[in-house]
Amino acid sequence: MSRRTPFRYFTPLALLVVAACGPAMEEPAVPSAAASASAAPAIPPPAAPAPAASAPVAPSATPYAGHGAGSVPPEVLAKYAPTPLPPESSARIQAMLDVRSPGAGLVSEDGRRLFFTWTVTGLRQVFRLDGPSSFPKQLTGGEDATSVVAVTRDGNSLILSRDRRGEEYPGLYLQPVLGGPLTVIQHKPKVQTIFDRMSEDGRSIYFHANDEKPDGYVIYRYDLATKTRERVFGETGLWALSDQRGDKLLLTKMVGSNMAEYYELDLAKKTTAPLFGVGEREDYVAMYGAKDGEVLVQTPHFSEFRRLYSWTAGKFTPLSPEMSFDVDHFTIDAKRTRVLYQVNEGGYTRLQGLDAKTGKSIDVPKFGDADHVRVASVSDNGRYATLSVETATSPGRGYVYDWQAKKLTAWHEPSAPEIDTSRFAKATLESYVARDGTKIPMFVRRPARCDDGPCPVVLSFHGGPEAQALAGFNARVQLFIDAGYIVAEPNVRGSDGYGKTWLHADDGAKRLAVITDIEDAAKHARKAFAKDGKEPRVAIFGGSYGGYSALIGMTMFAGTYDVGVSVVGISNLITFLENTAPYRRALRISEYGDPDKDRDALVKLSPTTYVDKVSAPLFILQGATDPRVPAGESIQIFESIQKRNVPSGLVVFADEGHGVQKRENQVLLFGHVLRFLDEHLRGKKP
Repeated sequence: MSRRTPFRYFTPLALLVVAACGPAMEEPAVPSAAASASAAPAIPPPAAPAPAASAPVAPSATPYAGHGAGSVPPEVLAKYAPTPLPPESSARIQAMLDVRSPGAGLVSEDGRRLFFTWTVTGLRQVFRLDGPSSFPKQLTGGEDATSVVAVTRDGNSLILSRDRRGEEYPGLYLQPVLGGPLTVIQHKPKVQTIFDRMSEDGRSIYFHANDEKPDGYVIYRYDLATKTRERVFGETGLWALSDQRGDKLLLTKMVGSNMAEYYELDLAKKTTAPLFGVGEREDYVAMYGAKDGEVLVQTPHFSEFRRLYSWTAGKFTPLSPEMSFDVDHFTIDAKRTRVLYQVNEGGYTRLQGLDAKTGKSIDVPKFGDADHVRVASVSDNGRYATLSVETATSPGRGYVYDWQAKKLTAWHEPSAPEIDTSRFAKATLESYVARDGTKIPMFVRRPARCDDGPCPVVLSFHGGPEAQALAGFNARVQLFIDAGYIVAEPNVRGSDGYGKTWLHADDGAKRLAVITDIEDAAKHARKAFAKDGKEPRVAIFGGSYGGYSALIGMTMFAGTYDVGVSVVGISNLITFLENTAPYRRALRISEYGDPDKDRDALVKLSPTTYVDKVSAPLFILQGATDPRVPAGESIQIFESIQKRNVPSGLVVFADEGHGVQKRENQVLLFGHVLRFLDEHLRGKKP
């Protein structure tokens, strides 16, 4: 499998989830950005607007140190714990959370079994189907989110990834395919153990872990028979194994956000040679091709958009056609039979295929009304592919395609008990014009009707910032639609999917020139969604970088938005970079800027710099175990806002990280966010 990056980015409110590290094999778990909300502390009465700060000043919030649960005192967790919801509010959200689908999954070599993840228990766990539409058998349980990442080549065991309390320090486990106890491969405190791939002979698995240094990965080989591990590669850096061919290992070194270098390790000769990307700070994703010496490469290096190439002896030959869209994912089976790749057509996903040996296009299954057709996995023998198909009015459906029989089979169906999804609002692709004339794409979903004037608007900003708001199905957005809100999701500059110039337009200090896209979105909304000459009230919402966007909207651009909701948002770029997990710091510096070299820009771009301007209601939500955006980011800005007597609230989830995974916390999140919006955007009293 190939993905552009091994790290997860927060998807927009349309998904309200953190996308998975590995292949898209499971239904959306719930957000990080949406860290559960609640009105834990009492909301003080509105205060008079504060005078605008005359000039940016250095943030002066209470300093904090570190990340994770240990960085938040017990008394703080108790003070900002979520409070219960009214029964009627909880019931509405519970019903909508029942609208879901299993992950597309991994199919066995013989095509008789499917292994997939599902959140039907309230938390992501692993299930098995012993035939299409058969009764699912639950294989894992407990309180820790678990995913299936591979099936051993002999078909006897599953390889599972399990994380505790959203800490993002996952471990690897083995389990018999028929179920039973788990065998630990490696799971260490404060260590990421991440699966790379099975060995070609099927006797071992490769994984990388930061157990030697917190800011670097070592590659290991684990023998399945002897249950012992061997250190394979451990030079300084963020390394992972992309592929194997005989004694050759294809290594990737992550050097920045969407930046990678590729090397080849010869196990027999014990030598490492650079292949491409070294020193370029460019986006590359690669796997071995069907021909000797061939590497398949996905990169925007030679054009504005990512394209698929064949690399041999230093020469790149295009495989996918030149398009004004990205190839955003590709995969090749272990037998090197065919290549399947996805094209991101402005927020819609299209599937394409190639013969791995000739490079010629091949027919792939077609789904006429689908917004997204994604390849989730391929069997090692190349015969089967699992596909996820999503429409505007239906959750993802999982299919298995048999290339030999040319047969497409639905293996499982989504569920929507007591809900008519045909009425769900469809996303329309619209745009607004920024102050410099740049057209900003934006997906909009509208309620069927708006009574008593214009519908209030929720502008939802995605995370990343290298993520993208997409079309498609989302029951969680429908909660806001049913409550009478227009939901608009801008893909501001810095978003993925619109070419590398757009993607890197906000890197480092360049963000100062485009951060105004956030303010311009609200100005557009007030005019575009007006009714009978009356402008709507507008809220800003987001998680992770989207949470940062919400804080910027409420501070730097105070007065632009009427209400703000930030989930696991960055409040101070300097303290964030100083305290985020070490394995992420180097990658985030390439995106936001260096705390030393770019300090002035980071101060100007930090919401805490403008906290004295806050005058409108602001709700902040955070997971205590978050390793990405430390809980201190939310706490420090909330403490500053409290001093201004502005209507505000803070919720900290003791058992969640960079998002909310547990169902009970999801209910609290959506319930309290909607309550806050209803009260402060629509004037409804609780």
